[in-house]
Amino acid sequence: MTTALDRLRQYGYELPTPRAPVASYVPVTRSGNILYVSGQISASDAGVVTGRLGDTMNVVQGGNAAELAALNVLAQIVHSAGIDLEAIKRVLKLSVFVCSAPEFNEQHLVANGGSNLIIGVLGDKGRHARSAFGVAALPLGAAVEIEAIVEV
Repeated sequence: MTTALDRLRQYGYELPTPRAPVASYVPVTRSGNILYVSGQISASDAGVVTGRLGDTMNVVQGGNAAELAALNVLAQIVHSAGIDLEAIKRVLKLSVFVCSAPEFNEQHLVANGGSNLIIGVLGDKGRHARSAFGVAALPLGAAVEIEAIVEV
């Protein structure tokens, strides 16, 4: 049987150690069987993926950045909340924030990078409601930030 971590490896990723919060918040809170994952930026061990969609980045680059942000959501669930990926019952919602030039209107396509990773790793229980927003700036100059609501 293929596990979520096996499917993550098929994307070429290992689950990273999450970044520590850079302000006054916790990475994950839990109320009953619902996890609220704080916004996770497009970052890897190599650093923060920065840029503005429609200015210094295209949709493909933005989708790749969203994929990294989604990877960091999964890392927070496992490392900060102590929940095995197999214990996730359903990803309820992703909110995707895309650093965008004023005329850029393809945030939904950028957000697909994160959605596709979550669904690819978790299967049907990764299918979720979603909002995608264009914003003027994100913390640390990140190109994408994703927050999640997850049932466990």
